Amino acid sequence: MTDLGTRTEPALRRAAPALLGYAAVRALGLLALALWSAARDKSAYTLLTARWDALWYTRVAELGYGYEVRLPNGDVHSNLAFFPLLPWLERLVSVVTPLSYADAGFVVSLLASLFAAWGVFAVTDHVYGRRAGVCAVLLWAVLPVGIVQSMAYSESLFTALAAWSLYALLTGRWLTAGLLASLAGLTRPVGLAVVAAVWAAGIASFLRNRRDRAASGSDQVAPAGATTAAQAAGMALAPLGAAAYVLWVGHRTGRGPLGYLDVQAGWRNGFDGGYAFARFVADKFTSFPSALAGVGLIAGVGLVVWLYATCVRQGQPLPLLVYAGVVTALALCASSYFGSKPRLLMPAFPLLLPLALALARSRTRRSAVVLTVIATASALYGAFWLNGSGPP
Repeated sequence: MTDLGTRTEPALRRAAPALLGYAAVRALGLLALALWSAARDKSAYTLLTARWDALWYTRVAELGYGYEVRLPNGDVHSNLAFFPLLPWLERLVSVVTPLSYADAGFVVSLLASLFAAWGVFAVTDHVYGRRAGVCAVLLWAVLPVGIVQSMAYSESLFTALAAWSLYALLTGRWLTAGLLASLAGLTRPVGLAVVAAVWAAGIASFLRNRRDRAASGSDQVAPAGATTAAQAAGMALAPLGAAAYVLWVGHRTGRGPLGYLDVQAGWRNGFDGGYAFARFVADKFTSFPSALAGVGLIAGVGLVVWLYATCVRQGQPLPLLVYAGVVTALALCASSYFGSKPRLLMPAFPLLLPLALALARSRTRRSAVVLTVIATASALYGAFWLNGSGPP
């Protein structure tokens, strides 16, 4: 198994097939994007680095916080909605290299995507073995919105931090898990999912220790089951990143601890339990052509729910279930930006593990054919998507 405590070379060598396969899939996606964009007289690089959220991150890196756009309908889009770790890294890379902020964002995203793929492999390898780990990485790479992994967005960075935090939890490295969870909390609002995984694992460890103590009838606690100082420190570290940024935004806006929610409300984004999304899907059935999209959305949500239920039935470790559950709930129950939901679900890689396990148990040739077909379709869809509406 890969292990954070072993030398880098053996761990990297074990993950090499997964990383090489991941790089090949991403290269295919970038090639398809370059060819499609050239045919439409567009710049593929601009699509990757200077549109939508990428522009907001670049502005934060260059000018700091305080920029906002006031729309005719009264909405206020403030860059305070964007968490700071990616812009900080963009600024750092730009300072130490000749790269622009946009170039730096692209480099950070590419490197982060490789570390994310490695983290997905490490987690899956630990739970189900190397072959399943390779399949999980390739499945994550060929997601329909996988092109986002190569954009100057924060999804790749967040997934890297989340995956390695989960791996640290699975291998008992509580301080590492807490530190990475804190950094994930500085990357995206969904960092809450990583914090929840750390706390769930810590509470489960505490309850397991109490049960073992009661069963043994002794006040002495076995070291392996103890809620140690490292566990407590990891749990304490985990929420600090997100809490620090949210409180800073509240102080800056003068609206107190809930000020960040007001910033999100300016983007018409919030959490309503899925009511707005349900209405959005229902509205698709008002005419025949759009009804097909409605059927597709229902099927997609059903697939996500089925995958999560399968994860539970297969007995995935508690941190993975908690993390994937929170990411899924936050993505599906957000009240705005419905077109972004596939992108918001991308960090929920544990949902792919049942499919990875099935592929790992299939014949190599069959698995290779399936992944090749999906990778080609994903590359074409990504090129079409970015040259069209793209990820808001």
